[in-house]
Amino acid sequence: MARAISKLAPLWWDYTTLDAEILNDAAKLSAKDLQQLARPGFTVNFYNTVEEFYAAEALEYIKAWREATPDNPVGVCGPIGPTEQLPLVAQMVNAMELNLKNAHYWGMDEWVENGATVTTDHPLSFSKCVKEMCFDKIDPAFSMPTENMHFPSGDLPAYTKTYDEVKCLLMQGGQGEIKHWAFNDPVKRAGVYADAPPSPEEYRKLATRIVELHPVTIIQNARTSGGGNVALVPVTAATVGPVETWKSEKVSIWHPGHHDNPFGMRLSALMISKRIPDSSVPMSLLADHPNVHFNYLRPGIGSVEVEMH
Repeated sequence: MARAISKLAPLWWDYTTLDAEILNDAAKLSAKDLQQLARPGFTVNFYNTVEEFYAAEALEYIKAWREATPDNPVGVCGPIGPTEQLPLVAQMVNAMELNLKNAHYWGMDEWVENGATVTTDHPLSFSKCVKEMCFDKIDPAFSMPTENMHFPSGDLPAYTKTYDEVKCLLMQGGQGEIKHWAFNDPVKRAGVYADAPPSPEEYRKLATRIVELHPVTIIQNARTSGGGNVALVPVTAATVGPVETWKSEKVSIWHPGHHDNPFGMRLSALMISKRIPDSSVPMSLLADHPNVHFNYLRPGIGSVEVEMH
């Protein structure tokens, strides 16, 4: 049977092209049901307060970086979204006097305009954001060497190579409204993908690359970062891929409740738990990763019920 046409962007694949049974099952899940989706390789954590949530997210950086030694440099791949944990990371590093000399950091993604990644002059620059919110706040006595910070700009194969040179203990991120991590969006419904999206096996072969962004991703970033100014948001970006994700020891996704909606936060968890990978829901491909953690702010879970406004 032919797959449905997207209700969001007919020229693209996305979660609205899934079988209706999967969508209906996701909509029925309660908060208790979400916790019960945990299985070996997929952990579900709840946090009751905003303070607990972002402190726990920041502590993931600290735990990973504490393992870094001259003979065993390790690092973290981190997001711009959520960002609330970033100042906490700097505060913790300073309070613990944690020397980051042997620690590494990978930025997940960066905007692309006219075929090149944007510079820090761009108001939405991700590298600018992480430096201002985190690394510039760390005492110089403990700061990470510049050469240990890796961003997906310029030579993307060189960026990918660093994941073989240094162990990524943690890839941390949020979930976008199109159900992506980083900018691993669904692909356009065209060419060889006119009738079906890429198979999970095919999609997982994608490494760091420049991608065209789904219209929902563009709108979301305008809403969350640009005050709704869609014209400010680039339509392409460089993003870490599944190849690097599968080289990361742990994938940790944080759901505060305002990046994706109650339905979306349920759908990806259901598909990962039940091992239903489908590249129209890129986050669902993590069903095949051996160590995935979903972290929810309990007040942000909400419910999938009709409520007219």
